[in-house]
Amino acid sequence: MKIVDAKVIVCSPGRNFVTLKIETDEGVYGLGDATLNGRELAVATYLKEHIIPCIINRDPFDSEDIWHYLYRGVYWRRGAVNMTAIGAVDMALWDIKGKALGVPVHKLLGGKSRHRLLAYTHAQGKDMDETLQKVSDILNKGFKAIRIQSGIPGFEKVYGIAKDKGTYEPATTGGKPDEEIWNTEKYLAYIPELFQTVRKEFGKDLHLLHDSHHRLSSIEAARLGKELEPHHLFWLEDTVPAELQQNFEWIRRHTTTPLAVGEIFNTIFDCQHLITQQLIDYIRMTVAHGGGLTPMMKIAHLAELYGIRTGCHGPSDLSPINLGACLHFGTAINNFGIQEYMGYYPITMEVFDLKHKFEEGYFYPSEEPGLGVDMDFEKAGNYPYKKAFLPINRLEDGTLFHW
Repeated sequence: MKIVDAKVIVCSPGRNFVTLKIETDEGVYGLGDATLNGRELAVATYLKEHIIPCIINRDPFDSEDIWHYLYRGVYWRRGAVNMTAIGAVDMALWDIKGKALGVPVHKLLGGKSRHRLLAYTHAQGKDMDETLQKVSDILNKGFKAIRIQSGIPGFEKVYGIAKDKGTYEPATTGGKPDEEIWNTEKYLAYIPELFQTVRKEFGKDLHLLHDSHHRLSSIEAARLGKELEPHHLFWLEDTVPAELQQNFEWIRRHTTTPLAVGEIFNTIFDCQHLITQQLIDYIRMTVAHGGGLTPMMKIAHLAELYGIRTGCHGPSDLSPINLGACLHFGTAINNFGIQEYMGYYPITMEVFDLKHKFEEGYFYPSEEPGLGVDMDFEKAGNYPYKKAFLPINRLEDGTLFHW
């Protein structure tokens, strides 16, 4: 079997997605998700101009060698654009292998370690009352784990909060990014009260998660983690910018709240220190942005040695193809923790066909050959790309801050 062609499909059924389709001489094709929110065309161009010419006539079963060829051979390693492109190729190759052999991808990664996968979704409201109502609505859908985000008094816009009553979508169309305003003290004063209220309203059995979105210093993160300890969070996510990984040593010394990080990580080197020093409890890297299933399996095995579990990033700005890959990954490894699942617009699911079943807060992995996700390429053509940017965040005095 040889790779004979590859196409990049950029479409916007509800939001922008980039899909790689790799075709073989035996008529089997594989799909990979190459979406990088706000930088979609950078990945699409990189695939078209630099990667696709290098994989034509290769054997798709040689996924390990192809991965190293694309990672090491380029010399300019790592980076979100580079690793997302490589991740799409790797995902598509595993899809081809599963289809060619007539087995779901998890069978090729070691088989089933579990028969279902716990998922969490997001409850977000503009204020306390709306957030509590969202939690109630989500519980009625059967979820057992919910990430809680709320508007902060005095803020017009806050990360994680929808602009209307619809699904939260951070990217906005237009000529340049929106700007939001931030005040850490207002946030730190409000969040413990929010979780105290949620626990009082919904009891102790619900798994609660929260995302600080890299906006705290290490001492602020330690303070928040300590104040949230009575409410027994499943995890506290992305408290500090993770470039300085020693920050987690300070946080770890001061709180027993479980810590999660890694949704913007691209390689094992981004999390090696955090894992080997046991500074986190959950690694949040996802298949698309982490370079594909090939390196993600290695990261999971490293994390397993140190008692760290996975919690793959799974927002709606990554396509159902990435979700399918994450579900096969989570099915196969022993140290799966939880899978993020925000759901998709109905219009998105007119283009993508996800075979994995979701019921009462759990995913049940598909037994379809390959990744268990397909795409209607004709319908995709009805939804052209729309330029969109993620927002910029500033402090109240105008200083550019972490988004």
